[in-house]
Amino acid sequence: MPAQRVKTDDAPRTDNPYSQGVRAGDTLYVSGYGPVDPDTMDDVEGDIAAQTDQVLDNIAAVVEEAGGDGLDDVVKITVYVTDLDDYERVNEAYGARFGEVPPARVCVEVSRLPGDVRVEMDAIAHLG
Repeated sequence: MPAQRVKTDDAPRTDNPYSQGVRAGDTLYVSGYGPVDPDTMDDVEGDIAAQTDQVLDNIAAVVEEAGGDGLDDVVKITVYVTDLDDYERVNEAYGARFGEVPPARVCVEVSRLPGDVRVEMDAIAHLG
């Protein structure tokens, strides 16, 4: 079965040459998302915890569009922050969204993210 593009209005859309997600069999690769509200396409207001919540909402929307159960199906996330001083607050917001078996994770500090946001994440989910 060929890979399938996943597209939803419930996550931020882009004119750039990438898909919101790509499903290859039971594996879903979710593109990187910053704290963008899909309804307004503006960055969300608020602190890094509110921004982290929006990022995770965006990832969950792509997983659900692909037929999954949102964050419950995520097995790996990479977190990109522009300031590791935000790590603890990101970690608290992130941890509140996952149950007993959180996904594997990497967190790295980067010099800059698109739109000059402070946090971005991409994900891999297992569907089925």
